[in-house]
Amino acid sequence: MDLTTRIRRRQRSGDDSQLVLDYDAISPVAHLREPTGRGSVLERLLDYVDPVFDDRLPRNAYVWGPPGTGKSAVVTALFARLGRLRSLSGSVIHTSTRGGTGVTPDLVSVDARHADSDFGLYRAILDAVLEEFVPEHGVSTETLHARLSEYLAPYDRRILVALDHVGEPDARRLVELASALDTVPDSLSWVAVGRASPSTLPEAVRPPDRIEVPAYREHALVDILTARASAGLARRAVEHEQLRQIASWADGNAHDALSALFAAAHAADSAGASRVRERDLWDGMNAVPRPSVSLGRVLALPDSRQQVLRRLVTLGEEGTSVSAAADAIAGSPAVDLSAGTVQRLIYELANDGIVERVASDRSNGAGRPPSRLEPQFPTAVFRQLYDIQPSSIAEA
Repeated sequence: MDLTTRIRRRQRSGDDSQLVLDYDAISPVAHLREPTGRGSVLERLLDYVDPVFDDRLPRNAYVWGPPGTGKSAVVTALFARLGRLRSLSGSVIHTSTRGGTGVTPDLVSVDARHADSDFGLYRAILDAVLEEFVPEHGVSTETLHARLSEYLAPYDRRILVALDHVGEPDARRLVELASALDTVPDSLSWVAVGRASPSTLPEAVRPPDRIEVPAYREHALVDILTARASAGLARRAVEHEQLRQIASWADGNAHDALSALFAAAHAADSAGASRVRERDLWDGMNAVPRPSVSLGRVLALPDSRQQVLRRLVTLGEEGTSVSAAADAIAGSPAVDLSAGTVQRLIYELANDGIVERVASDRSNGAGRPPSRLEPQFPTAVFRQLYDIQPSSIAEA
C-alpha cells in the first residue's frame, strides 16, 4: 500500500463507527495492481514475455494451478503494467502509438468465459487494439477474422493474447480457442490461464512453455489478508491472529480466505460492531462452501441468471424448493421473468454446479421427498457485491 493510499485510509478512518471503508479492497474478485506473495511467479512470467522487450512474440504458454492461487491476478497485473509502459514514450518497451506502424506486440487480455464463440474471441481482441467501434451484431465471424488479419498483416503488427479461465465451467476449452487463433500463427501468440494440469491438455495444443502457480503458503496468505484489511477496513478492525486463523482454514486458497474476511467484516459492520468479533469470524468462514464456486464465475453469468441468484439467496427455507423458489423469484418486482423461465434457469444453474439440489428432510410420506436449493458460492459476499454494482471490481 503506497503513501497516498495510507493517508486516504486514515482520512476515511475518522468515523470509528464505520468498520468497512472500501468493499472493493477486501473483495475476492478484485485484482490489485501489485499482487502479494507471487514474486517468483512474476519473475517466471517476465522471463516468458522477455521477447516483447525486443519487439518479438514469445511462444505460446500455459499458466496453471488450483483455484484461488492468484493466476488471473498476476497475469492481469503484468499485462496491465506492460501495457502502460508500452504507451509511455521512452519506456523500456519500444513504444508505438496505438494503431500505428510499430512492431511492438499489442498485449490483450480475453476472458474465455465471455468469448464463448470464435466471433466473441475475435471481437474481444479487435476491441482491445482498435480505436473504432467493433460491432457486436450484424457482421459475420468471417468478417471479424478478416479484419483481424487486415490489422496484423500490412504493418507487421503482432499480438500477445492472455486467455483467462480456459477450460473452466462456462468457459471454452483451450483446444477451441487455440484452433480459432491458429489462423494467424506468425502474428499472434497466446498465454492461456487455467486450472488443469498441462498433462491433461491435448498434445496438439499443449504449449512449450508452462508456468505452475502453486497454492499460497500460509504466511503469504496472511500477508494478502493483512494488506487487503489495511486498505479496506478501519484501523484495529481485525486482529492479526484472526487473519492467521482465516489463512490456516483457507488452505492456500486466496478466494476463500478473502470471501471469509469479507463476510466476517460485513457481518460485524451490519451489527454496528467496531471490530470483527469471534462470532463474526466463524460466521464468515462458515459462509464459504468448501469447495466453493468462484464468485468471479458467478458474477460473469448473464444478468438474468444473476438476478435469479440474487433473489434466491434472500429466500427462506420454505422457499428453496425449485417450484417454490421459481414462484417467489418470478413474483419479485426486480425480476422481469416468468415462473417457467425462472424454473428453467434454476435447473440450468443446478446442472452447472452453481446451486445444488439437495433432498429435503421434510416429506409428506408419499413419493420422493422434495428437494431444496443450496448455493455453492459465498452468498453473503455475492449479495453485497451484486448490490454495489457497478463498481471498480475486476473479475477473478
